[in-house]
Amino acid sequence: MAATAPSAEAAAQLLFPPNVQYNASRLYTIKFLSSCFAGAVAGVLGLENTLGFALFILSTLFTSGCVFIKCKSRPAKYVPGGWWELVNPGTENIFSFVLVWTLFYDLE
Repeated sequence: MAATAPSAEAAAQLLFPPNVQYNASRLYTIKFLSSCFAGAVAGVLGLENTLGFALFILSTLFTSGCVFIKCKSRPAKYVPGGWWELVNPGTENIFSFVLVWTLFYDLE
């Protein structure tokens, strides 16, 4: 008899809630620091308009790729939402990027 793949509902029950909460907290921190650092780089380099946002998108994709590699190419095992949760920057991180970007741009 061949084993069948578990349904999405059964797979969600395999995740241990404290571990999911810890992983989500760490992922949020990584995304926040990455967006702040990218904002600082964009401000120091004096990037404007689309170049600054392109840097934000590149930093988000780079950070997501690093976390994807750290998850051994199986992000759904560690984070509910899988790949989409890694790539989604979140509204608060976009605002943090713009805030730090304008701060460092003004200091230049």
